[in-house]
Amino acid sequence: MQRLILAALFAIFLSSAVSADQTDTRLDPLFAELKTAASITDARYIEREIWAIWSQHGSDAEIDLRFQRGVLLMNAGRLEEAARVFSTILEVDPEFAEAWNKRATLLYLMGDVAGSVRDIERTLALEPRHFGALSGLGLIYEQIESADGAIKAFTAALEINPHMPWIAERLEALEEQLEGEPL
Repeated sequence: MQRLILAALFAIFLSSAVSADQTDTRLDPLFAELKTAASITDARYIEREIWAIWSQHGSDAEIDLRFQRGVLLMNAGRLEEAARVFSTILEVDPEFAEAWNKRATLLYLMGDVAGSVRDIERTLALEPRHFGALSGLGLIYEQIESADGAIKAFTAALEINPHMPWIAERLEALEEQLEGEPL
């Protein structure tokens, strides 16, 4: 009898476990820590925790496996295959922000800037704190020579994660560039 009770309690624990992704309750305190991290090293550790949570669907093991496969394909340079994997994930769960972000990256790498921006916008609609998506959006705006758009995106990214020196450098360069332009 005691074994049955323990099994039932364990099943309840598993079913009530917080699912990962952009809705995970662990994210709020991590974002608070990220803003006040004492060093870039501390910030990198917190960033890794945030990315790990974002990268797990949590409530669907099949989606988690597909996501991992998509990342492996992406890292192997098999961009079109990886994009198909993330598209399949998004057909099953269009609320999975990191799948949108990964596909946005792939679309950018495949030369579909407009598609990438659309997926970044969807990522940000689901997870407005996605400093990676905001940074990517800033880089796209910079590439298409929209300094105002890049400045806005980089500024938003740094408000969420002030520990991105390469983004701060890009922002500073853009602001200096705009100061030198005639009105």
